[in-house]
Amino acid sequence: MIRRAAFIFILFFCFVSFTYAAPCYGTKLPEKNKFFSSIESYSLFKRYLGDGYGKLRSQQQFYGVSYGVFNWLAIDLKVGGGNIKQHPVGSDEVSYPASFAGGYGFRMKFLDKNNFRASFGFQHISVHPKSTHIADVKNKAILDDWQWSVLGSYSFKRFTPYLGTRWSRVDYIHWVGSDRKRRMSDRTKSIGLIWGFDIPITQKFWLNLEGSALDSEALACSVN
Repeated sequence: MIRRAAFIFILFFCFVSFTYAAPCYGTKLPEKNKFFSSIESYSLFKRYLGDGYGKLRSQQQFYGVSYGVFNWLAIDLKVGGGNIKQHPVGSDEVSYPASFAGGYGFRMKFLDKNNFRASFGFQHISVHPKSTHIADVKNKAILDDWQWSVLGSYSFKRFTPYLGTRWSRVDYIHWVGSDRKRRMSDRTKSIGLIWGFDIPITQKFWLNLEGSALDSEALACSVN
């Protein structure tokens, strides 16, 4: 048991250094009135803003809980912290130190037959880092990350791979002094490809790895 627990945390910390993405959680849902909990490393490695406003990245860490309302419906909640780094075109990157971040969402299972599962989900994360000063002017930022996803999986004995697609949008809300503007992500890169898998470690623990392409460069990891 000790060896298995050590293996879980070694895998987790190995992947934390390069985990990037908003996870869709896969197709594994808690049963009615049951809970899942997780430790999650979540980052947005590269996301382009629209109208030539540059790009964003963000590193976030969360503790999450998923609750089964029904066997086919789960509510997802998370709380933690995160930063924002925004790189305007032709200027140096602006870094906002980590502070509060939280998220919520839901997942609905609409197929569960033999070893096949399929689910539909919505997730939203909001990051509120500390403000920073540029040339003695206070700069403040909020990152809002939204996504809708459809995933399908097939369960093997030792792991469960899944594949799907999502529509996503990231908003960068930026204050320079009292001047507030909202910059949205590039609308031509809103559709993403999702791939991932769950790896059972013990009867109660599993590792989730997930990546995405097209809308952002992404890879995520959580211990559940």
